Amino acid sequence: MGEGSTIRPAEVNWHMVFVKHPGGTRALVVGPWTTAGMAAWGEGAQILWVKFKLGAFMPHLPTKKYLDGEISLPDASSSSRFWLKSAAHEIPDFENVESFIDRLAHDEELVRDPVVHAALEDQLPELSARTLRHRFVQATGLTHNYIRQFERAKRAEAFLRQGMPILDTVFAAGYFDQPHLTRALKQFIGYTPAQILRVDMS
Repeated sequence: MGEGSTIRPAEVNWHMVFVKHPGGTRALVVGPWTTAGMAAWGEGAQILWVKFKLGAFMPHLPTKKYLDGEISLPDASSSSRFWLKSAAHEIPDFENVESFIDRLAHDEELVRDPVVHAALEDQLPELSARTLRHRFVQATGLTHNYIRQFERAKRAEAFLRQGMPILDTVFAAGYFDQPHLTRALKQFIGYTPAQILRVDMS
């Protein structure tokens, strides 16, 4: 991969990222990003991104610890291995990454909170608002309301990319007015409605 940079949108999911480059390898845990920003990469890097579903998290490494940031996992005995909790793991590749994730789940280093999934499917469990908020922040690093705002911005972006006029998008996505839509898209997507329309029409 050549060196470069691009605008990246906000992201509600966290990732594990494995980077192989001429100088060695790196294993990172990358948190959700609450705002859009810039993504950059070095020349010659091979990058494997593993995106985790909302509600999946590592109890020993709470998501809020790397919200809007990343954590480098320490190297083990060789450049192709890294430490996670108390075990050394081989850097996975495209062929065995699913087995790697299955092993984390089997060892309960990776768990899933079913409450988060149910709430996102509008099947709210009988929990207090405070308890529900705690479960979301523990599993995702974010609140339920923030995730809903992000999802609404993604829907608005999709409407615009399909050619829907800006004012119609305001109504279809449930925004108060055009400035409200513009602020949300700048925060979550990194572009204004007009910029999204212009890119898709070019």
